[in-house]
Amino acid sequence: MNDCAKEKHYGAAVKTARDYYNSEDADNFYALVWGGEDIHVGLYEQPQEDIYTASVRTNAVMAGQVPGLGADTRVIDLGSGYGGALRYLAREYGCSGIGFNLSERENERGRRQNAEQGLDDRVEIVDGNFEDVIYDDASFDVVWSQEAFLHSGDRRRVMEEVVRILRPGGTFIVSDPMQADDRSNEGLQPILDRLHLDTLGSPAFYRDTLRELGLEEVGFDQRGEMIAAHYGRVREVLVDEQDEVGRHVSSEYIERMKQGLQHWVDGGNRGDLTWGIFLFRKA
Repeated sequence: MNDCAKEKHYGAAVKTARDYYNSEDADNFYALVWGGEDIHVGLYEQPQEDIYTASVRTNAVMAGQVPGLGADTRVIDLGSGYGGALRYLAREYGCSGIGFNLSERENERGRRQNAEQGLDDRVEIVDGNFEDVIYDDASFDVVWSQEAFLHSGDRRRVMEEVVRILRPGGTFIVSDPMQADDRSNEGLQPILDRLHLDTLGSPAFYRDTLRELGLEEVGFDQRGEMIAAHYGRVREVLVDEQDEVGRHVSSEYIERMKQGLQHWVDGGNRGDLTWGIFLFRKA
């Protein structure tokens, strides 16, 4: 499919995210500051903990909640970034899977990492949009996603795709920065403006939508404090390492990122935002 045809399948918000993550500045920032394997919220045991360590801990905690992971488990990670979670699942559990991700630049880096780590026989990275998944119904035992669905302007459509491609008895596990159920989005406007969105998802959105679509909620490991902890730690590292990062990332991007990260910290501290890991099962 050529680029012009492909563009027709991208909603405005997803296209904004694709353009952003395909930029050299963004790619270098996430590779240098965020650890280069994962682009999601870390679980911190100490405030000054290494971002990479906290991010891998998130993978471990999420994987520990999914029953029956093993060599026969087929996983798709929707919005997989550099594919770090799938490589973790392949190494630790022997799973095979698809990293389905919109940024061609990230995907090329992820494919190199697969080859370097000897995992390209078990992890395939595919260019694609989670609002229009190319796989057949009931193709996967596990649908996994971390900090990706906030970029959609049509999250119900994404949930419909999740349910469609998940096999009966399969597991859907997702983490996402969310608007707290008891808060309006007024305090989140700087974040929404930056993402070109009208809303974020909420715990109630995931619960209600997926129940309506036929999934059973198994659990919600809610840890809203990790929003401020994670984005604050990323901002701290960026400031501390700004001279080195500035060799690869423009000063304009760095200043915008520092401001943007602070908005996430503020929203988390006010309680406007929450975060957690949802686990659902398809009957």
